Amino acid sequence: MKREVMHSTIMVIQEDFIPSLTFLPVLLQVPMALLQFIELLSQHGYLALPQGNTIINYIIKLSKSDSSNEEDTRIMCSKILQMVSLPKLVTCVCEPNNVAAFVPLCRIATEMALKARLVGRVPYLSSFHCSPTEFISPQRLLTYLMMVSQKPYREKDFGVSALRLLYALHPITSLHPVIHFNVGQLWTKMIPRMLKILDDHTEKNLNQRKWEDKLLQFLRRSLVAIDDDNWQNHLIRVILENINYFSDPGEGKDFLYKLFGFSLWTSRNEQLVKMMLSSILQTSHENLQEREGIAAAFSIVSVRHLNIVLEQLRVYSAVLTDKESSYILRLEKEHQQKEWVQTCNTIYLSYSKIMSESKGAIFTHVDDILALVLQHYHDCIVEKDKNLKLGYLNALTILTNILNSQQYVAFHVKLPHKLAIVTVMVELIKEEPLNSLSSPIRQKAMNIITNFRMLTPLLEIEKRIELLRACFKSVLCLPPIDVLQKEASSPKEAQDNVDLFKETMQSLQGLMEALIVEMPTRIQNCLEFMDAWLNSQKDHERERAMWCTARILGFAAKTDDYNMGTEFTQLGRLVKLLVMRCQDPVDNICFLSSQAVYNLYCILLKKKKMKKKIEGLWEEEGKSEVYSANLFYKNTSEIAKAFAEYFNETQLTNLVLTAMEELTGSRAKVSLAAAQLMSAVMKERGTDMIKVEEIVEGVLERLKLQLEPSTKEETLRAMCLLAGSNTHSVLPLLLNKPLPWDRTILALWKVFGTQRETTINVLLLLIGILENQSSEGATEMALQPVAAACALCEMLSGSLCQEAIQELCPRLLLAVLHHLYWVIEQNAPQKMVVYKKDGGPGNKSKTFDPTSCALEVLKLVWLAAAYDEVVEYADQHRCWNLLSCPKFYYIGIMELTSGIVKHCEPAMLLRILNLAKNLLNSLDNRQKILARTFYAQLLWHRSVAKTLGQDFLGNLIKWVKEPNLIMQELGLRGISNLALHPGNSESLKSLVPFLRDFLKCEVRVTVQTVKALRNIIYHGQGEDIKVVFCSISKQLRPLINDERDQVRISATSSLGHMLYRVDKFKPGFVLRKEIYTFLVPLLLSFQDKSTEVVKACGGALAEWANVIGWSSFTQTFRHTTLSDHIQVLEETCKYLVSTSRKQLIGELLFQSFGFLKSSQPFLRGATVNFIGLIIEKINLHNIHEDDVQLLLNSLENVKNDPVELNQTLVISLLKNIEEYVNLGHSSTSIMTPLRRSIFKMPGRKASRRKRRLFKTVKREGDNDVSRRRDWFLGLLNSLYNCFREG
Repeated sequence: MKREVMHSTIMVIQEDFIPSLTFLPVLLQVPMALLQFIELLSQHGYLALPQGNTIINYIIKLSKSDSSNEEDTRIMCSKILQMVSLPKLVTCVCEPNNVAAFVPLCRIATEMALKARLVGRVPYLSSFHCSPTEFISPQRLLTYLMMVSQKPYREKDFGVSALRLLYALHPITSLHPVIHFNVGQLWTKMIPRMLKILDDHTEKNLNQRKWEDKLLQFLRRSLVAIDDDNWQNHLIRVILENINYFSDPGEGKDFLYKLFGFSLWTSRNEQLVKMMLSSILQTSHENLQEREGIAAAFSIVSVRHLNIVLEQLRVYSAVLTDKESSYILRLEKEHQQKEWVQTCNTIYLSYSKIMSESKGAIFTHVDDILALVLQHYHDCIVEKDKNLKLGYLNALTILTNILNSQQYVAFHVKLPHKLAIVTVMVELIKEEPLNSLSSPIRQKAMNIITNFRMLTPLLEIEKRIELLRACFKSVLCLPPIDVLQKEASSPKEAQDNVDLFKETMQSLQGLMEALIVEMPTRIQNCLEFMDAWLNSQKDHERERAMWCTARILGFAAKTDDYNMGTEFTQLGRLVKLLVMRCQDPVDNICFLSSQAVYNLYCILLKKKKMKKKIEGLWEEEGKSEVYSANLFYKNTSEIAKAFAEYFNETQLTNLVLTAMEELTGSRAKVSLAAAQLMSAVMKERGTDMIKVEEIVEGVLERLKLQLEPSTKEETLRAMCLLAGSNTHSVLPLLLNKPLPWDRTILALWKVFGTQRETTINVLLLLIGILENQSSEGATEMALQPVAAACALCEMLSGSLCQEAIQELCPRLLLAVLHHLYWVIEQNAPQKMVVYKKDGGPGNKSKTFDPTSCALEVLKLVWLAAAYDEVVEYADQHRCWNLLSCPKFYYIGIMELTSGIVKHCEPAMLLRILNLAKNLLNSLDNRQKILARTFYAQLLWHRSVAKTLGQDFLGNLIKWVKEPNLIMQELGLRGISNLALHPGNSESLKSLVPFLRDFLKCEVRVTVQTVKALRNIIYHGQGEDIKVVFCSISKQLRPLINDERDQVRISATSSLGHMLYRVDKFKPGFVLRKEIYTFLVPLLLSFQDKSTEVVKACGGALAEWANVIGWSSFTQTFRHTTLSDHIQVLEETCKYLVSTSRKQLIGELLFQSFGFLKSSQPFLRGATVNFIGLIIEKINLHNIHEDDVQLLLNSLENVKNDPVELNQTLVISLLKNIEEYVNLGHSSTSIMTPLRRSIFKMPGRKASRRKRRLFKTVKREGDNDVSRRRDWFLGLLNSLYNCFREG
């Protein structure tokens, strides 16, 4: 009978009989009745039966802290649990599955234990250890409660509950054979103090580290009081088992390692210590937190068992070197290196932690540890590739960092193996490739050497020299940073390379500083080895060497305890070298050199002051220093002046001899007079000059000499006058010089733009060259037009004749653009340098290929003519990129023309129009495209479009009818521009049927057609624009969801403009109905992940809402972004369902069914999402079965969508529909036959009439769930009364 009752009760517990929240007040009585019944069973001892665990677990589940059950229910559960035996209840407390009920279970167990103590019963810790298999052992209980107490404010009372339970389970008068009276005394003191700490703090202000230390101290003192090796052995094994149980490292596992360490620290059994240390080394150390946890445990144990710990680490490290016994070689080959590195890391991390905790005792063993470190590398049992070396160095860095931080202790200990490790590090540095920075091995090796600074024995001179040479070569020879970035496979890798290089340079600086600290008098040695790099032909090598020089001299200059023995025997040579670098072409080298010079000056000045102080000489007070790094910057005379007094006779002689090799000289006054004479003669009689070629070549030869500035300036002026009067003789000579030109020729072209007459003559000749170029019959690119562009680039960059440039601006503009088109068609190599432009101080010179040179001329034309705004507009609209691509050249012309229209006066526009008009039908295709593009886009300006005597529309229609797509686009662009201006409305409306046929063309043609139709409607006059809109809506609607982004965005944006205009004329019923058809396409496109698409849809929907009357959504749509567009869609669907007729909703759903067959995966997914949002707001109980079936059938067709995400969406939606429709009708499907017969009741017809989503339907009957609930409650109450009476 008991078994049957228990079985029935368990079945009731396990059965999910709550079908709906509609009957919540009734159902709340069911658990209470059931609990009363279970309470009755527990009073009769039923819970002690084997099946009682199920009921106990059920009661615990109802007792959870986060449970939403009523207070009466939790009180009843508490009463039932107090009838469970204390051992069983404490065991339940420590089960991981009952964490949510930990606090209430602890409270109940604590109350039970305290009551047991009052009546003299045996408490938990006194006897339950005898049945460890049935109930939790004291060791497991203690470990679990300690772990729980680590985060004491979890669920507010975790820590307090755990400590109170622990306190209650151990009375002072314990009869336990292991836990003695001392433990009770200890706990009665410590636990209340710990509870007070928790009471005085909160989760925010509790010092977690101090709290954990308090827990560890509690454990340590408890184990000392227990004083039983067997009990402690069991505890340590439990902790070790918990460590292995944790799959993910974290704070909990870190605390376990500390528990392990403190538990072992208290042990006096050396065999136990050895065995447990060996065991923890066998645990997982795959994650850094695990390795740190093991190291922390070893460091704790080492405080009391240092020799044992070191011995265990030595024995364990044999797995790195012993091929016979190492388990690493038994792993798969691809895992061996990783395991070796992790093991090595664990060992070295342990050593470092021990050094931190041992307070100096470990340092007598450091050299033995270093010997093991060497052995691990030399006798490594796996392949020593880059990854293994890096892992080894990372581990060794951890160890040497600790040595470096405790030099005050280690300095007094000799470490002979330090030199051997340094040798290994040097070899690793030498092995690193010089053409790449593939790993931080060289950086790690230098850091390790630096960490050994001041530790004896110090490096000998020969070793220092070898070390410096190896490091300089390995670091300074690396490729430039930009090369390292380009060689990277991703932007992240590129940034990593830059960061690693900076860290490597910092490591080299640190190493040099360490060597100087060890031997301050040898600073000159460090600098001597820099000579080769400071004189390198490579900019980046000189820059790096100068950076190191400046830093080392700066470090020495700032050293407080300066050594008077520091000498610079080669001071003259050093200063000369630094001075030459002050004039380096790389500006940063100049800056660094000035810093180095100033630092060297400070060293010498400090030495001078110290010498005077030693000699007892009085130093004048308040004397200020007049020199600085800024003063030395590119100032040779000041540098020489500052260092003059510090040179001895030999140094001064060497300086003069070496400087003389760099000098060139001339008689300035004589050369200036000769240049002035040439200039005057050419100004008066330049046209009568003969032998112009000889004159030009002679002047060029002399200009290439190191002339005095005023002489050079006057010579250039003379050449400008010569070119103005002999343009056709001088210019061909210069144009035929090889490209790129040197500075002398460039200076000539620049000076040609300083005088009006010369400027005009030169420009006319160069324009003629650019206009008449042709590629027909040429096998190679003609260089004269390219040279002409280079000349213009230099002339216009420094032009002082704005008036002359403006005079020729339109013709010059078209000529340059024609040349640019010719250049990009030639497909010249990008590395072909034809022009170099000086970047100015601090910047490298800029190089140009033929294309970039032509683009530069185009910019300079407008800048020289004082139309800077045109260039700014072109920069903002990517004009230059478009112009440099043959495919998009005409688009670049459009953008450039737009800038011209916006920022130039009408007179300039008409001048350009008149030039372009003559080339509209040119036989040269380049000129024709150029002219027509200007022609079409200039119509954007009203003054151009209103020009009398022009058949603009006729020309544009003719271009649209041409088969060439570019011509079609240009014609449509012109029509679009014409539509902007009043007066063209009627003539353009008649073109709508003609334009409508171009909505299915190539992307740009389609986009331009849409824009033209948009402008016709938006700027049209009269109500007939509503008719125009209706005439194109059928063709426009599919473009809203076009798979081409440009078409989709343009169509959507244009729709918004059209709706804005249509709304001004109060659309009627028919037009509003037509406008409704755009809602579904817009809402589908609204789900796009593109910012532009969402913005366009938001704007269109805002205008749609204005037309339809959804005023509350206008601003919402208009300000929708990618972060909230789905939320807005949901609100829209909700509003649509709540305010619209079912017939309209049905029509929109029916319209969306068509998109389920779209070829675009996104549209299909968006449609499913839209249908789901609509259905979510509709009560499908009130929808006719046929309509629901139609909905299901439509979705079923997409169930096998090739896109997995769409399949998931459809399946989820179908499931939700079926569950929602069938809710309440399938609850008996999981019941037993007996329960189905119990719950079976007569049905009733429904009181509601079901509606058709697409048509009218009849009402259905109601369900009968309510009757079944009443009958079930009566049955359960009867059973309860039977048990009470029995």
